[in-house]
Amino acid sequence: MRAKYKISVLILSLAIIFTNSVTVQAQNTQNDNYTYDFWGVVNKSIPAFELVRTIDEKSLDVTIQGFDDVCTSKDRIFLIDTQESRLDVLDADYNLITSIKLIRNEDKKIVTDQTTGNQLVLTNPEGVWYHEPTNEIYIADTGASRIIILDGDGYYLKRIIQKPDNMVGVTQFNPSKIVVDQANKIYCVVQSGFEGIVELNESGSFTRYFGVNKPMVDFWDYFWKSLSSDVQKSKMAKTYAPSFNNIDIDTEGFIYATTTDSAAQEMVFRLNPKGENVLRQEGYFPVWGDMYSSMFYVQSKFADVAINDYRVYALMDQVKGRIFLYDFDGNLLNIFASSGDLKGDFKAPSSIAWFGDKLIATDKTLKCAYVYEMTDFGKAALGATKCYYNGEWDESAKFAKEAIRLNANYDLAYINIGKYYLMKDDYKNAMYYFKLGNDKKFYSMAYNGYRNIWVRDHFGWIIAAFLLMSFLLIYSEIRYHKRKA
Repeated sequence: MRAKYKISVLILSLAIIFTNSVTVQAQNTQNDNYTYDFWGVVNKSIPAFELVRTIDEKSLDVTIQGFDDVCTSKDRIFLIDTQESRLDVLDADYNLITSIKLIRNEDKKIVTDQTTGNQLVLTNPEGVWYHEPTNEIYIADTGASRIIILDGDGYYLKRIIQKPDNMVGVTQFNPSKIVVDQANKIYCVVQSGFEGIVELNESGSFTRYFGVNKPMVDFWDYFWKSLSSDVQKSKMAKTYAPSFNNIDIDTEGFIYATTTDSAAQEMVFRLNPKGENVLRQEGYFPVWGDMYSSMFYVQSKFADVAINDYRVYALMDQVKGRIFLYDFDGNLLNIFASSGDLKGDFKAPSSIAWFGDKLIATDKTLKCAYVYEMTDFGKAALGATKCYYNGEWDESAKFAKEAIRLNANYDLAYINIGKYYLMKDDYKNAMYYFKLGNDKKFYSMAYNGYRNIWVRDHFGWIIAAFLLMSFLLIYSEIRYHKRKA
């Protein structure tokens, strides 16, 4: 009977866990706009961004096979259509300025490809980057294994970077995504490149492989290899480092990268000059997108990452079509958008970029780009983050209070207000707001400050109490010994 009772309890417990997991997963599926609280429970949220415009064949009056990459300048949008082998340039009002397939020189004449003798045309490009310091457009011309650099105003050819003669390793030079830093160093994500991101100098010569992506260690593979001979090991399948799939760069020159390889230890990277991942993850949970919420969970896979000037980065989840916003500390700000068949939903999200305070996200299957603008809640939430990043504590608290007025479930706003009071050495109020935001780390800091001030203000009474207790202890000992004598 006791064994049957234990089995029944076990089955009932598993059923409860399964039911709760499915319920949470259903909430995630039904609610496109949400965040997670300290306990990992879904909190409904107001979306930080809303769809305001769709860029498609109808609006541009050109044939579109699907946008694979997007980047922006202060007043222009650059869209890559890989299948059409074309770069589309739009102005700030989303009107088409020009479409580029044939490459021309400064005199507007078509350039001849020196290797083939044919006209120089884009061949299935997959990435584009506008480099503001030099006013140049870098195109990762993937199908032709080269980088084409155009003038930022006249769109004429300035130079071509082929595979560097000094490039080492086994990586094929098929640049897919590309960014350029303030020192004019070029960073390329190469298709299936397991040796890391390819770094080139301004002239196009190879410098190094940058930021190797560490794979997860399989216990059983490690166990069998530890017992195998050298001959047996040579016949086993080799474990390669997962490849990166997209990159961006922040204002401080740190490279952000993503990978969709499930064998990778990490999915999002902020690489310092040594190639080490220094991504801050001080939020409730690591930067991994959706939480593990049921046995049917499908891990988020990020198609692209985009960083703005106050280091809020947007991650495009190609699995569920959601956009995740994180601040510079790794706190989850907001989740919005989804995959589906409704207006504004995604089918095959491919890239994302900031355009001022707007976000532009592309979809290959739907052959369009979506333009998102901040909602009132988004202006409050991101305004608090921006002011805090810039050291404007008073303004940050004002924005955070507005965010709470619009969404009382927004834990991060309570934490931001707590940080404001912490900066003002108002530890009591700081403790109150950190408790509301479930931030144990900063609550402990505020508590330590509050305790130190309390001890300082009551130091005289503490000393007096200590002396009184010492006197009573000595007096009682003296009386005890007198009575004993």
